[in-house]
Amino acid sequence: MRKVDLCLSSEGTEVILATSSDEKHPPENIIDGNPETFWTTTGMFPQEFIICFHKHVRIERLVIQSYFVRTLRIEKSTSKEPVDFEQWVERDLVHTEGQLQNEEIVEIQGREEQVK
Repeated sequence: MRKVDLCLSSEGTEVILATSSDEKHPPENIIDGNPETFWTTTGMFPQEFIICFHKHVRIERLVIQSYFVRTLRIEKSTSKEPVDFEQWVERDLVHTEGQLQNEEIVEIQGREEQVK
């Protein structure tokens, strides 16, 4: 069975909330599938975004690429609306000056509709 990247706008996924936005690097870049684009934040306080899949999906692998992130917390919801989130994963990330942080989370069980 072919694995599909469900976290793409081409699959119907949407970023329905982001706490920071920049004209040149909007939150929609998170799900555009282009490795050359990215979302940028102010970095002044904890930032978050909500991705809506518009259907229940089984997430087997998450890959997060970031700079200057201290702690990564991922929450999930099975609700059709972005409510009732529960903590799913929390990791402290290692900061290396000038290096991209690559965090891979595998073998995640459950069926989600929203990820925050």
